[in-house]
Amino acid sequence: MHCFKRTGHLMSGFASFSKLLGVAVSNSRSSSSVLCYSKDARFSRLSRFFCISNKTMAEKFDLVVIGGGSGGSAMARRAAGYGARVAIIERGVSRGPNGDRLGAGVGGTCVNVGCVPKKLMFMASQHREQMHGHVSTAKGYGFDVPESAAAFDWPGLKARRDAYIHRLNGMYDTNWKEAGIEVVMGVGSFDDANTVSVVNESNGTTRKLTAPHVMIAVGGQPTRPPIPGAEHCITSDGFFDLETQPKKVAVLGAGYIAVELAGVLNGLGSETHLYYRGDTVLRHGFDPFIVETLMQELEAHGPNLHAKNTPTKVVKESDGSLTLFTDCDGKETATSGFDTILMAIGRSPVTGTLKLDNAGVKADDKGFIHVDKYENTNVAGVYCLGDATPGFQLTPVAIAAGRRLADRLFGNEPRARLGYKDIATVVFSHPPIGTVGLTEPEARKEFGDDAITTKSARFPSMLFAFNEAEHKVKTGLKLVLQGPEERVVGLHMIGPYSDEMLQGFAVAVRMGATRADFEASVAIHPTIGEEFVTFGGWGQTKDADGKTVPQLPPYLRDE
Repeated sequence: MHCFKRTGHLMSGFASFSKLLGVAVSNSRSSSSVLCYSKDARFSRLSRFFCISNKTMAEKFDLVVIGGGSGGSAMARRAAGYGARVAIIERGVSRGPNGDRLGAGVGGTCVNVGCVPKKLMFMASQHREQMHGHVSTAKGYGFDVPESAAAFDWPGLKARRDAYIHRLNGMYDTNWKEAGIEVVMGVGSFDDANTVSVVNESNGTTRKLTAPHVMIAVGGQPTRPPIPGAEHCITSDGFFDLETQPKKVAVLGAGYIAVELAGVLNGLGSETHLYYRGDTVLRHGFDPFIVETLMQELEAHGPNLHAKNTPTKVVKESDGSLTLFTDCDGKETATSGFDTILMAIGRSPVTGTLKLDNAGVKADDKGFIHVDKYENTNVAGVYCLGDATPGFQLTPVAIAAGRRLADRLFGNEPRARLGYKDIATVVFSHPPIGTVGLTEPEARKEFGDDAITTKSARFPSMLFAFNEAEHKVKTGLKLVLQGPEERVVGLHMIGPYSDEMLQGFAVAVRMGATRADFEASVAIHPTIGEEFVTFGGWGQTKDADGKTVPQLPPYLRDE
């Protein structure tokens, strides 16, 4: 049967019409109640906006996107640009019983509690470090910086940061409206593979949406360890809720979020302690050269490091302070006096409310939805991208994947997909890290030891020319080269400005550049980046006998 949405001023006319057809009209006051009638060509122009149902009306779209974050928004806007009728389901922000954030908000994690506000805090921390502390550079360059310059107005920056984020939220709303996208506020869940029910948490109403294509782009959320007292701690989401600066803070975790936030807090002057279970931080996915350099810098300049420590419980004392208990090699240790403990042990996908079973979509035991290289789930017409999948959990990856998928589904380009290779990423640690391609161990595993050579250098940059030796921050650069042509299969850097340098080099690596290509580009002096094109052995190579001989740049080889 065809179904129409029930609205008050239409129902009086529809009621008598339904009797003529012998179909009862629902008495429900829900906005999703329906009027049904038998098929008739006379109603085809109306029925194209509604689904076939015998219960509740479902509004018909070409694409339904569950989640208004970066990836979902990118796909929705691209699809709408091709003429698709698109709906975005966005739950907004609410709070759980313990105050935890439920839903990142319009624009997703990156805009609200991720990349954007984090970068603002990172830059604030950098400003203070340049003026104050044992790696400060201002005095060396002739500035008389008073001690009072170290004072930091946390509430003031938070207010300006929140206003900045609010403007970004508004830009998302505006862009959706200008694209003609229907925005449906609420929590979405599957009725079947093509139908999604949306419950508005503020008023309890339900809408049903149907489409031949449904995108799951719900993102992820911070995970708490199952230890006593975890409710007294905050997560990375809670970091952005802090109204005042912590005086003494513990950060738990070894991943990039823990490292970044510990660095921010330390740089802004909080007594910061970083606890992690292994020997180092960033144990997965980063080149050993980078990890080694980072650990040297953290040990030299802070925060306070606590390796091989596993949190076991948190106790809230009578004065409101927190005591952290950890296990280190079988010995329990208690550290008291924390006003904040931040848990950054990982993130989990927000797929638990989707009722995936109704659609037949499979997820693993952690809730991640596995997809093929075209973002397809195991169910035709249902797709997934971003932090709800176990792949690259990076905003630009989700954006690119969403746009490519829209190209494929609505742009008449069946080959369109994102290539999940040589994806560049940055860690806003202190100092920052940039990396693209394979680590040395990964390259040796893929190509064999004999096929891999490396070039690397570690030095304090000119930025710290006037600092004492122990107050200089090191820079580390590394190339991983494959085969006799020395193709750059990995490029890794750590040190000031690494976050801003990486993008151009990432283009070169993605295009298959070789060491000779790098060296064919004349160095820009004096810069940090010039080291990548002037490593030892510049313009030379070894012949079959091991003799050093000139290596012509590619543009001369065909002359």
